[in-house]
Amino acid sequence: MKNMSQKQRRGVWAIVLIVVLVAISLSTKVISGAELTANQPVEFNSEQFGAEHFPEVSAAIIETAAPLGDVATALAADQAGAVGKYGVVEGTSFPVFPVTFTAVAGPADAAGFVPFTVDGVPSAITVRIQTGPAIGGTDLRDATGTIHFADFTNQIEYQDAGVALNNELKTQVLAKVKAADLNGKTVTVTGAFQLVNPGAYTITPVAIEVN
Repeated sequence: MKNMSQKQRRGVWAIVLIVVLVAISLSTKVISGAELTANQPVEFNSEQFGAEHFPEVSAAIIETAAPLGDVATALAADQAGAVGKYGVVEGTSFPVFPVTFTAVAGPADAAGFVPFTVDGVPSAITVRIQTGPAIGGTDLRDATGTIHFADFTNQIEYQDAGVALNNELKTQVLAKVKAADLNGKTVTVTGAFQLVNPGAYTITPVAIEVN
């Protein structure tokens, strides 16, 4: 280009520019509005998650529930062995146990916890179910071993999933139960508890039946 006139050099650069622009246009993919929307991450809807997953979580807990007396006996003898046989470790460092029992209910406290004395469970261990209005913990989320942290975008969504299942429990099951009315009655409970404190089993129920 040294021996070219200024006009010739301009012409060469114009051709180079045209070639570059053509190459860019050929390598550029035009994305439609519909494709752009489809590529956006779907926002997590906790209410929808709870409504969709509570029935299957409840059914799984009922299907796998072991007698609470058997679980308590196994825990007293060999905690690691009991976890392997009856427990589920998912989401937290504490195992969750799907259980069932039939016993006479005691008086509910102000927070809606109903105590029971269950055959096969040492008297030193407190057994109670939570009936609301506040339902705490992630027992339902973690009791089946089928809901994993990797299924969610982040820790907030994972926590929201547990809250959503608890809220659905209140709507579908606990709304039909008056804790004060259980006092003195023989009740069959199926649910799950997290072994946070070996001296206290606080069970989140998915089924409560007055016999």
